[in-house]
Amino acid sequence: MRFSSRVDISDPNPIAAAEADARHAGRPLGKLNDSNPTRHGLAPALVPEVYTADPRGPLAAREALAAFINARDGRVAGGATAGETASPAGTIPAPAGSAAPVLPERLYLLSSTSQAYSWIVKLLCDAGDAILAPKPGYPLIESIARLECVDAIPYQLRFDGSWFIDTAELETLLDGPDSGRIRAIVLINPNNPTGSYVRPGEREAIVRMCRAHDVAIIADEVFHDYALEPFDDNARLAGETGALTFALDGFSKMLAAPHAKVGWIEVSGPADDVAEALRRLDVIADDYLPMSDVIARDIPAMLADAPAQTARVQARVRGNLAALHRLLEDDELGVTDVLRAEGGWNVLLRVPGVIDENELVLALIERHGLSGQPGYFFDMTSNGYLAISLLPEPAEFERNVRAVLDTVAALL
Repeated sequence: MRFSSRVDISDPNPIAAAEADARHAGRPLGKLNDSNPTRHGLAPALVPEVYTADPRGPLAAREALAAFINARDGRVAGGATAGETASPAGTIPAPAGSAAPVLPERLYLLSSTSQAYSWIVKLLCDAGDAILAPKPGYPLIESIARLECVDAIPYQLRFDGSWFIDTAELETLLDGPDSGRIRAIVLINPNNPTGSYVRPGEREAIVRMCRAHDVAIIADEVFHDYALEPFDDNARLAGETGALTFALDGFSKMLAAPHAKVGWIEVSGPADDVAEALRRLDVIADDYLPMSDVIARDIPAMLADAPAQTARVQARVRGNLAALHRLLEDDELGVTDVLRAEGGWNVLLRVPGVIDENELVLALIERHGLSGQPGYFFDMTSNGYLAISLLPEPAEFERNVRAVLDTVAALL
């Protein structure tokens, strides 16, 4: 695996080397220049902990997170078979032969998955390199890549009644003129706004391609627990061993708490690649400083609340999806439908292509005081789509759907 040249992993100076040797020997050293006030009785009463500056995040929080992930996903030594460990209601169960347990040493705590993307792009890409990102998709990845002076090359998700990854197109891109500068494939599992999970056959083909081309996988799995109309045998990519994999997740979706500002990276893959990735990612994490202890101390309690909170949100989005199907079936015009969404919080409505998407949203603003995101915001390949959230309370959600149907009728 080729990593970027922007991370300094040069040999330590003699003093740093001697300090490392002392740590490994279990011999504590004092420091004449120690400027950490928490080690000198000066920590404030509201934040009394001794600051350890672990680049991966406080160990106790990572241990709690690892235990939660292993229990949730049935990740036990030697793998697990489906059904051995219960999954929260409505989530995707662990598949047969699921990943080995995650170790705290393989986890990095940070403030968001956006920050995780930035760190991983720094790790893998020099300026002018590229990552492959799915379309349709949320435009965040391109923006982050641009800030890192890296190109986001799109690969297309196809729709034939359900969404799928065109793995032949991925192979063409990896074998094409940009092959030498492609450093990672981004997989959103499930994707937003299409709601499509990565299928087992797609995963197998992508892992094989990544291994053959020394390309990493960045797996964004923040919506994974919110199954809507899934196919069988979908699974998290977290813990994948066939290719270097960075799995992203966080509390913004798991707890429906974007304000909690807790995300994480799990690193897995071939042992040598993982070891080198961890060594270099430690440098990046240390430069940006680890997560706040004030937040980290609450992670175990938030994890304890996660199953109930996930189930609560799952009940809301599934209930609203059922209501959406009912409202569309009862619509007299019958020209608006919803694309199958396997998972997530959002779905795509399909309206008659003769209605311009901008005209539709502008009419919604004028007639009902509602704005929205048309399909072209996500690089849909044709006109006639509108994203709609399944999160609102049921009465508000029904009003939103009826407003769309009313506006479509008025524009025809």
